[in-house]
Amino acid sequence: MNDTAILYRLEPFDVAGHRFRITLEVARPDPMGQQFSLPAWIPGSYLIRDFARQIETLSAKSGARRVNVIKMDNHTWHAAPCEGPLTVEYIVYAWDLSVRGAHLDETHGFFNGTSVFLGVHGQTDQPCLLDLAPPDHADWKVYTSLPEARGLAGAARRHGFGLYRAPNYDALIDHPVEMGTPQVVQFEAHGALHEMVFTGVIPKLDLVRIADDTQRICEAQIAFFEPRSKRAPFLDSSDRYVFMTMVTGDSYGGLEHRASTALMASRKDLPVVGLPGQDDGYRTFLGLVSHEYFHTWNVKRIKPAAFAPYDLRQPNLTRLLWVFEGFTSYYDDLFLLRSGVISHDHYLKMLGKTITSVARTPGRHKQSIAESAFDAWTRYYKQDENSPNALVSYYTKGALVALGLDLTIRQASGGRHSLDDVMRLMWTRYGRDFYTGQGQGIPEDAMPGLIKEATGVDATRFIAKHAEGRTDVPLDTLLPEHGVNVRWKATTPAPTLDVRVRKQQDQWVLATVLEGGAAHRASLSAGDVLVAIEGLRVDTSTSLDAMLARYKPGTSLTVHVFRRDELRAFRVKLAAPAALDCELTAQMAL
Repeated sequence: MNDTAILYRLEPFDVAGHRFRITLEVARPDPMGQQFSLPAWIPGSYLIRDFARQIETLSAKSGARRVNVIKMDNHTWHAAPCEGPLTVEYIVYAWDLSVRGAHLDETHGFFNGTSVFLGVHGQTDQPCLLDLAPPDHADWKVYTSLPEARGLAGAARRHGFGLYRAPNYDALIDHPVEMGTPQVVQFEAHGALHEMVFTGVIPKLDLVRIADDTQRICEAQIAFFEPRSKRAPFLDSSDRYVFMTMVTGDSYGGLEHRASTALMASRKDLPVVGLPGQDDGYRTFLGLVSHEYFHTWNVKRIKPAAFAPYDLRQPNLTRLLWVFEGFTSYYDDLFLLRSGVISHDHYLKMLGKTITSVARTPGRHKQSIAESAFDAWTRYYKQDENSPNALVSYYTKGALVALGLDLTIRQASGGRHSLDDVMRLMWTRYGRDFYTGQGQGIPEDAMPGLIKEATGVDATRFIAKHAEGRTDVPLDTLLPEHGVNVRWKATTPAPTLDVRVRKQQDQWVLATVLEGGAAHRASLSAGDVLVAIEGLRVDTSTSLDAMLARYKPGTSLTVHVFRRDELRAFRVKLAAPAALDCELTAQMAL
């Protein structure tokens, strides 16, 4: 065993109390006193999370002698100078059922390394060993893309507890771990092993169908980036890829890693054995799978320069998330089509939903997607009731910018080039050798030059208008030129208050009041609880649209609401429904 390796031991010692015990051994601590810290955020989720707040106790010793530890700031500790190896023991509370943190109960354990592993200052480039200890549950197994420490005494066997290894701290925290008794299925994509792990109560889950569809998606993406070798990118750091899915009654989300992804899925979105057909929920799940897998190339290896390397102590600011999340959001559904998992009609329906989502966001006129990316830490990840009026999503509008770029390149090059050529150039120049080479990222101003080099098309003006500026992508013009008809319609013929509502017990609460709309003009506000319209009680047994359907646009109504504990009345002039729903028809071969 390398005597410079950093050794971690993790034990789910208090399952009922949701606590992991971690022991950290540093063979050669800094003679001036060793500092160590926990990341403040996790790559892929751009918000300071303060994971260190879940460390309940922490102590250190050298041999049998106690070593004094002082906390320096929110995330950092300093151990006094000592002779010989330093051992740090700490307890982490793990009750965050999300893709970002750590969770432990009697059914399973899950953690991201950013939530549990202290980084040793000055030694983060050293090899790391992780000793996973089993709980009292003898039937639990381990699922992770972190390689086993083969050749070492105590090395874990596949899916077993024991020693795992990472070349450095950055790799250690980029392989989340799931332990328990999940439902598991395996497949190979161009010779590379993939595992799909589902945790939660999921009766009659159709693992065969899910694996078959996911295999087709993975093979299509691998062949896209490496048409000759068809070599999976994660083979630089692991011998397998792991999809870890936590299933609940109503959840959705994902977080990418270099050889795995953590997913949250709603039980109703997953197919069960014996039930044919493909519904919108299952297509949404497959789109999430496709999105996170595409990140294996785009953001885990092709990165903005601001992420090369990550500084996990503070926000890493970049204006390029529209490339890394927007392009990925464009290609995720596109690869469902290219792999044959969905039909052209379903693809157009999904694309129409994305266009509709952007059209319903007034904030796109106030903020560009480049600005949205730069402000992700303070605005996009901290949304409130006014966010639709003030913000734009670099995911959804970023996907439309990618679509617009793709169609523009195809048109300008006479069909000889597309956005595909740009992605492959970014991959070969910045991504393929990221972990084995110098690890350089894409400069902030590089995209126009990369597009010109890959396709011969000058996209400088397009990017300035639609990514760095706030102009809508001209899809009404671009799509028909490529054989797709665009039709705009209102969701309902009923007049509207121009609000978004949420259900709170048996009441409708105004979640967002859209700027310039009927409710805004009448001084209604987010948080108001609807009590009555024209003297008739409002309850959730009837939708707001249905209640307004009896009136014509322009009708003035008295609306009673509770604002806090005060009953208030407002006179509202109903607005005509806006034609913001986008419907796409015809065939499109992309």
